[in-house]
Amino acid sequence: MTRRHPVSADDLLSELGRLTAQALERAEFQQARVELAEALQRGLLPGALPQLPGLRTAARYAPARHGLDIGGDWYDGFALPGGSLGFSIGDVQGHDVEAAAFMGQVRIVLRAVAATAADPGEVLSRANDLLLSMDSALFATCSFLCFDPVAWELSDARAGHVPAVWATADGRSGIVQDEGGLPIGILPGEGYPVTRHRLPQPGAFVLLTDGVVEGPAFPIEAGLEQVAQVVRAGVGGGAGADPAQLAAEVIKVADLTGHTDDAAVLVLCHDAPHDARPDVPPDAPPDAASGPGAG
Repeated sequence: MTRRHPVSADDLLSELGRLTAQALERAEFQQARVELAEALQRGLLPGALPQLPGLRTAARYAPARHGLDIGGDWYDGFALPGGSLGFSIGDVQGHDVEAAAFMGQVRIVLRAVAATAADPGEVLSRANDLLLSMDSALFATCSFLCFDPVAWELSDARAGHVPAVWATADGRSGIVQDEGGLPIGILPGEGYPVTRHRLPQPGAFVLLTDGVVEGPAFPIEAGLEQVAQVVRAGVGGGAGADPAQLAAEVIKVADLTGHTDDAAVLVLCHDAPHDARPDVPPDAPPDAASGPGAG
């Protein structure tokens, strides 16, 4: 027969105090862990993105919902020789310190080769070979985009990455169906086709990672369509979209997909037509006129 021992109020208070102290210690450790992860991620991502008259840019990053809360998703934007702007977005496999470190290397490599490369395809091809020479076991999907402020055109190349999404203020939207190559860091000598687009006027061109649009039971196509709806709503009315607000709304799509990986969004907003040329959707040839069949 088990003998019961009376428990005093002091014993209860002592045990409650011990449990409370343990809970506070765990909470403080978790908070310190989150702050460390956020500080590391902030240090690996750019502090500001380039802007031009009529072109406003913004980006958003969301950490992974498990693990160390850091990962390999990134975005970047910087000036190129000759006045053009370079933008990149990508996703390194994994979401740990190793992935974050490799992501930093990829960003540096892309910036370095972009300064002398002829186009985004050459940027990715040279970056791919350079990363392979470093003997890393990791690889990355990414898109590299060059913006020409004179022609007001975008040229981009994709390395196994999620397609971009565009929308115009008159209610058109779509997913950019351009050809891509393998992720960088897999196969030496891989080539990356370049696609050229007119920037929607006024409208938005949105780059993102699969953490936004793909989930365990949510196909990537459905996620991209959801993003297209969000971008179309964000630029509707012709008043000009707020890129920061649009980036914040797009990254919320990850809440619908149930994806637990980290995610990134990069938004380019064109406030108004810069010349009298007719507007065309991004998938149309640069000199095509808009009309019923153009989107």
